[in-house]
Amino acid sequence: MLKSYFDKNLIEAGCDEAGRGCLAGPVYAASVILPKNYRNKWLDDSKKLSDKDRYELRPEIEEKALTWAVGVVDNVEIDEINILKASFLAMHRAIDQLTQKPELLLIDGNRFTPYKNINHQCIIKGDAKF
Repeated sequence: MLKSYFDKNLIEAGCDEAGRGCLAGPVYAASVILPKNYRNKWLDDSKKLSDKDRYELRPEIEEKALTWAVGVVDNVEIDEINILKASFLAMHRAIDQLTQKPELLLIDGNRFTPYKNINHQCIIKGDAKF
């Protein structure tokens, strides 16, 4: 089961991207703030889940989340700035849309472009930990 938080005293938003490995098309990123006491034994790294399980979890997360958003960067922008920067930009766009301001960003991965005045923590395989 995933850990509920990195720092129990802060409002944390988890951020992850999808589509970075594709040869063409957009890259997407999501950011979500779940309640500290939220538990779901099926919630895990999406790559470990079946399509069926992912589709069943989506409405659960959307309903239980304090706030969530998705950012996208299209192929034209990717070609201009590169896929890594586009992944970070997609995360920034998702964070921009959150209705509650996080105090800490948990980033799935080993690097990130800082977002405004919010601290972040990069966590390798973070989507399977938090």
